[in-house]
Amino acid sequence: MGNERTFVGLDVHARSVTGHALDAVTGEVWQRKLCPDPGEVLRWVSGLPGPVKVGYEAGPTGYGLYRCLNDHGVLCVVAAPSKLHRPHGDRVKTDARDAELLAHLLKLGEIVEVNVPSVEQEAARDLVRAREDARADLMRTRHRVSKMLLRQGIVYSGGDAWTKVHDSWLRGQRFDQQSRQLAYDSAYEAMVLTVDRRDRLDRAIDEMAANSSYTPVVRRLGCLRGISTLTGFALAVEIGDWQRFTGATIGAFVGLVPTESSSGQSRSQGSITKTGNTHARRLLVEAAWHHAKPYRVPGKTMRDRWELAPPAARVRGHEGNRRLHQRWQRFNARKKRPAVADVAIARELAGWAWSLALLE
Repeated sequence: MGNERTFVGLDVHARSVTGHALDAVTGEVWQRKLCPDPGEVLRWVSGLPGPVKVGYEAGPTGYGLYRCLNDHGVLCVVAAPSKLHRPHGDRVKTDARDAELLAHLLKLGEIVEVNVPSVEQEAARDLVRAREDARADLMRTRHRVSKMLLRQGIVYSGGDAWTKVHDSWLRGQRFDQQSRQLAYDSAYEAMVLTVDRRDRLDRAIDEMAANSSYTPVVRRLGCLRGISTLTGFALAVEIGDWQRFTGATIGAFVGLVPTESSSGQSRSQGSITKTGNTHARRLLVEAAWHHAKPYRVPGKTMRDRWELAPPAARVRGHEGNRRLHQRWQRFNARKKRPAVADVAIARELAGWAWSLALLE
């Protein structure tokens, strides 16, 4: 515990904020129902015996309250909800009790803080996640188009799907029933608009990745197979401060370590935890598949990315690419299921990405 005298727990919602303040010297308690205006919360906590420390759970309301309080000299932390210790026998949950629990945990120093991104990082993260939403929307719209055709017994057999040739074939589909034609045209239009939205976001990400504070990290990460500009930029903004991890702990942050239930002499490990940053985990798992292919001489795409990176990053990336492919070969020799092997490779890939991100 630091020099703080009053500890304030806030249960923050979109339309209300419930506060519970605890004076560590006198034991006095204050409770207040507030509106979600940061200014009103600031005025209340400023009137409490100082120094004051405030805490609230991370959630959909964002970090505006955190920034407002800290900018005005009030120490505020954002707690990781998954790390809050709640009594197992406590079956009553209200806003007031949640705020009280936060205040007591703050006093005991048992709050696990989340890493609050800067305004720039949060804006870049919003851009990356908008692109992720566009990717998911595009997959759904394509499924609607292809399954509508499949219900009519129409199957494309002219090569790879979703190419220019395939698109010309889709535009040429006609139906006798007007209602079905309208439904198909609507589904196809939605797909085209989603492709356009995805492409606009891709161009914006490319521009930011080439000229921003994340550019050096993105270029170093690009020395690894499977990590293009888009993937590298997404990893850079999602993880943010790489220095808070080690090569061993970054796998836990992205949920790629196995669950474990061990006691005494027995040790039991299960599937991966799937905790932490879901977006970063998906990117790493997808990138890991690229390392199943043989790695000999880097291709043109890889050489072009290497030209933008410093020599030390190229050497490190080459070592990582060779090592990860060797791991794939060992898993194949042991008859490991590809999905299991890929997750293990993704966990190690996270460590290699961490080492490149911190490379000077």
